[in-house]
Amino acid sequence: MIDWTAWYGLPVAIGIALIAALIVIGVVAVAARLAARRRAGARVLISTARHPFRLLVVMLAVWAACSLTLTDEVWRPKLNHGFLIAVIILGAWFLTALVNFTLGAVQSRYRTDVADNRLARRVQTQLTIVRRLVGVVFSVIAIGAILLTFPGVQAVGTSILASAGVLSIVAGLAAQSSLANVFAGVQLAFSDAIRVDDVVIAEGEWGRIEEITLTYVVVHIWDDRRLVLPSTYFTSTPFQNWTRSSSELLGSVELDLDWGVRPSELRAELEAILARTTLWDGRASVLQVTDAVGGYVRVRVLVTAVDAPTLFDLRCYVREQFVEWLHANRPDALPATRVRMAEDAAPRERTAALEGDHQGLFTGTPDSEERASLFTSSMPVVPPQR
Repeated sequence: MIDWTAWYGLPVAIGIALIAALIVIGVVAVAARLAARRRAGARVLISTARHPFRLLVVMLAVWAACSLTLTDEVWRPKLNHGFLIAVIILGAWFLTALVNFTLGAVQSRYRTDVADNRLARRVQTQLTIVRRLVGVVFSVIAIGAILLTFPGVQAVGTSILASAGVLSIVAGLAAQSSLANVFAGVQLAFSDAIRVDDVVIAEGEWGRIEEITLTYVVVHIWDDRRLVLPSTYFTSTPFQNWTRSSSELLGSVELDLDWGVRPSELRAELEAILARTTLWDGRASVLQVTDAVGGYVRVRVLVTAVDAPTLFDLRCYVREQFVEWLHANRPDALPATRVRMAEDAAPRERTAALEGDHQGLFTGTPDSEERASLFTSSMPVVPPQR
């Protein structure tokens, strides 16, 4: 019979506890691998919750071994307190991993790489914010639980609750900007103002919403720059959302042409251009003359596409095709500047009148004529002396 109170009792108990923990971990690992063969989601659960689960099982086993064998009244309470804090931390980590796995499994059902993905982008945005909130909430609960394990904190608990009103006011004033961004981030997630992968115009830049956090939003600009904006920007500043209700858009192409252009020919060519490309979604195509002043005829073409990038490419394609067609078939319709020269009937009479009325620095008076002679008379040349 082993004497668990002897000096060798604690190492033996810890060894047995570790063996038992390894057996439990091995059984759970085999069950998880068998489940992973049938369901792909089990692999994600194994990768996210494996480390906190193993550490938690080992910690609980060692704690039980120490509690059953350690009889020292001085070290036993301190050791139990340390194990309790460690179990609280590992338990919060494990629960966070489980919740994140569950939310991630729900997110994987909503794909954003399809044409009509408005609902998917909305769910992705909301679940992303919820996952971040879960991490914050579990961290706060774990910190609170750890603090409550100290007797001194329990004694001052009543005083802290009594002064909670004053502390909340002071904290609110000190962190007004940060709290405003946090509340704005939650509002953006559930108000459906913006979603992940939305196309927006913010600060004059065109880009897609790449990430939404509790305090800031990352916009992926078209040239691979990242525009980081506080969450309050999207709740207090007007911005354009091109995919608010759908991704389909209408765009325009404007051309300034000569008066020799024929709109009917342009309409026929527009139909031929759109028939040669898959960028056009077939919803609408309009060609109109919107202005005809100042020597030019302004032609506006309206076309539609499934999303903003496709619309940009379609507009460039239509513009290029019209330029090629005008050069090849209707060069007279290219913009030109005309100047009309009018013949003057009496140029000499007008010139004489202007010369007679002109009063200048060296004409008009005897003094002026004398002053002019000083500048216009020939200067004598003195030959050099030998």
